[in-house]
Amino acid sequence: MGKFNGHLYPGLYLFSYGLYQATVVFKAIIVNDSLLCPSCPFKNKGMWARLWGISYGGWVKVVTGSILTVYVVICLDDGMVLMNRKQLSRFMYPKEWQHLTMFILLTLNGCVDVTSKNLLRQRCVILEKGTLLLIYCVLLMLLVSHVQGSTGVEQRVHSLLIVVVFQLMLVLAVELWAPNAFLLSLIETFLFLMMGSWLMQAGFILYRPVTGYPWQDDDVRDIVFVTVFFCWHVMINALCLLGIYGISSFWHRCYSPSLKMTGSKEAPYHASPEGPVYKLLPKVERSEKDEQVPLLPESSP
Repeated sequence: MGKFNGHLYPGLYLFSYGLYQATVVFKAIIVNDSLLCPSCPFKNKGMWARLWGISYGGWVKVVTGSILTVYVVICLDDGMVLMNRKQLSRFMYPKEWQHLTMFILLTLNGCVDVTSKNLLRQRCVILEKGTLLLIYCVLLMLLVSHVQGSTGVEQRVHSLLIVVVFQLMLVLAVELWAPNAFLLSLIETFLFLMMGSWLMQAGFILYRPVTGYPWQDDDVRDIVFVTVFFCWHVMINALCLLGIYGISSFWHRCYSPSLKMTGSKEAPYHASPEGPVYKLLPKVERSEKDEQVPLLPESSP
């Protein structure tokens, strides 16, 4: 699991989660909705309203973390052995145990999200954000120990990943005081995309190079191009966010019924001339009375 698949599958999940989170954030920005409590389009619809309130992101974390945990256990022939039976003082499979710890934390994070959103009487956002922050603090420590003993290309690849995880940890810490900030959520989404895409790239760099030739640790040019590829990932993910925003904006402006309904309701409100009409009506009535009063004595003889 510590080889190619250990980088590809978690990276694919993180990148997919970043894409989903980007659509959620951009929808809230375009519709001017809340990130924490999005409005439900199915009001008083019973089953549809309950389905809308399900924590799909939490369940995806639970299922993905459980599958990856089982995969780590069964991918080893001897199983997840902590110590060697012949040499009790020797720990076995340190990197696999690190991956197992990461995936168990992902499963626990999903359980917290489901509990907070669907089981508690009132959603506790601080609990969700605090758990996610704690998980990435542990992930940062695991990654720092993961690069022990590595040199050259592998050390540079994981060092750049550590930079992304550290920045994400800082953003999650600030979100404890501002959980509904759009800018912080956008930065968090971008960092999730960076983690996912760079993990997949790390699998190809370290274990399955596209060119078919392995990267050389003693070649300075290979180490330099690792950083160059990381910078390309920064630009590509930024363009990906820009494209998602354009597609989301076009979709919600043209095909979203909620925006059309709100637009049709707001248009007559702004163009409503109720104020001036109510001020003019008493004047019209008084003028009619004034015209009728002098006519009565003339017609009486």
